[in-house]
Amino acid sequence: MRAGSGTSTFLIRWINFLTILIAVGVIGFGVWMSTHHDSCKRSLTLPVIGLGSVIFVVSIIGFLGAWKNNSILLWIYLTLLCIILVAILVFTVLAFIVTNNGSGHNVTGLRYKEYQLHDYSSWFLKHLNDSHNWDHLKSCLVKSDDCNNLSRRYRTLKKFNLAKLSPIEAGCCRPPSDCGYPAVNASFYDLSFHPISSNRDCKLYKNAKSIKCYNCDSCKAGVAQYMKIEWRVVAIFNVILFVVLSMVYFVGCCARRNAARGNSKV
Repeated sequence: MRAGSGTSTFLIRWINFLTILIAVGVIGFGVWMSTHHDSCKRSLTLPVIGLGSVIFVVSIIGFLGAWKNNSILLWIYLTLLCIILVAILVFTVLAFIVTNNGSGHNVTGLRYKEYQLHDYSSWFLKHLNDSHNWDHLKSCLVKSDDCNNLSRRYRTLKKFNLAKLSPIEAGCCRPPSDCGYPAVNASFYDLSFHPISSNRDCKLYKNAKSIKCYNCDSCKAGVAQYMKIEWRVVAIFNVILFVVLSMVYFVGCCARRNAARGNSKV
């Protein structure tokens, strides 16, 4: 019995010591982001710092509980860890539901896909069609080099036509293919050509760097596809994290049970 108690408390102690170090690193990364990035990426700092702080506090409680063999601290630790597990599970399920819809459409002669906004979930539509949200996202896109770098990366029209553009590059940096505008180079189109499509994005596209197709539904769809990919990566990471934390929770339950038994014998 003593061997089991020693093993479980030892594991909890060192697992939480490692997570304390990870939490400090996460908080440090969040602080670094807040001082070295523009306002677009800086919006991510609060969630990063918040996540690091939660991990830090829970790990401290778990470490002290295992170190002192204190069943009350271990009970608090397990309660908080259970809440975290439930939150991860709920977020992961929602992430898979939200990212279930939406896929690109192949275009003849192009190596990349084009995206349509109505293909995506109602959550994406509500978020991206909100004028306040989109104005912020649009300002970030204008500041980024996604569109500005195209002419430098693809110096000839042939290379540009053979390129495999990202969803944002395909949706925000160029007019939809059904507009029929002839491409002069990677960042300039002949807008004197009368569009052959009734797509409203055809009239919204401009060659100016600050306009491009940033007001187009195709750009919102490109952002939705980018967000979908990012959310899927986060969801898969959360599945792994859930499994790991579930094992830690099991070891923690053993440590608390043994600590309670030890205290009852005193």
